[in-house]
Amino acid sequence: MSLETLIETYGYLAVLVGTFLEGETILVLGGFAAHRGYLVLWGVVAAAFAGSLCGDQLFFFLGRRHSRWILARRPNWNNRVERARRLLDRYQTPTILSFRFLYGLRTVAPFVIGLSSVPAAKFIMLNAVGALVWAVVIGTSGYLFGHAIEIIIGDIKRYEAVVFVLVAAGGSLVWALHWHRRRKNKKTAETTQKPL
Repeated sequence: MSLETLIETYGYLAVLVGTFLEGETILVLGGFAAHRGYLVLWGVVAAAFAGSLCGDQLFFFLGRRHSRWILARRPNWNNRVERARRLLDRYQTPTILSFRFLYGLRTVAPFVIGLSSVPAAKFIMLNAVGALVWAVVIGTSGYLFGHAIEIIIGDIKRYEAVVFVLVAAGGSLVWALHWHRRRKNKKTAETTQKPL
C-alpha cells in the first residue's frame, strides 16, 4: 500500500483518534496532507474538532465523577493540577477556551475543570468553541507549513514521504520524552511516599 493510499484511506480517522488522545502533531500532519491534496482541509479540521471535543469532554466527566481514584493513580499530575486550578480560579472562561494551547495542561485541564464548580453546560459550550478554534489554527498551520516547505524546496513530491516521516518522528520523540519524564516522576513520587 502506498503512502498516498494509506493517508487517503485512514487520514481522517487518524486525525480523529490522534486528537482524541492528544495530538497537535497528527493535526499538523493532517493539514500537511490536505496541502498535498490527499485530504480536504475542512475534513481535517472537522475530524480534529470532533476528536478534541470528545476527548476533553471525557476528561471533564472523569474529573467530575472519578477524580479521587484517578489522582491516587497519577501522583505525577499534582503539580499540573495545581497550576491548572490557579489558572481556572483567576481566569475561568479564558482558561476553558485556551487550555489546548497551554503546553503541559492540555490533558489535565479538562480534568481539573471537571473537579471545579463549572457547570457542565458551560464547559460543553466553551469547549466546543475552543476545540473549533484550535482545530482551525493548528490544521491551517499544517497546511501553511506544507506551502512554506513547497516554496523552500520546490518539488515537494520527491520529499513528501521524508517530510511526513520527519514530522511524525519529531512528534513521536516529543511524546516519548514526555512519557519517559512522566514515568520517571511517577517512580520518584512512589519512592518518596514509601514509609521508611
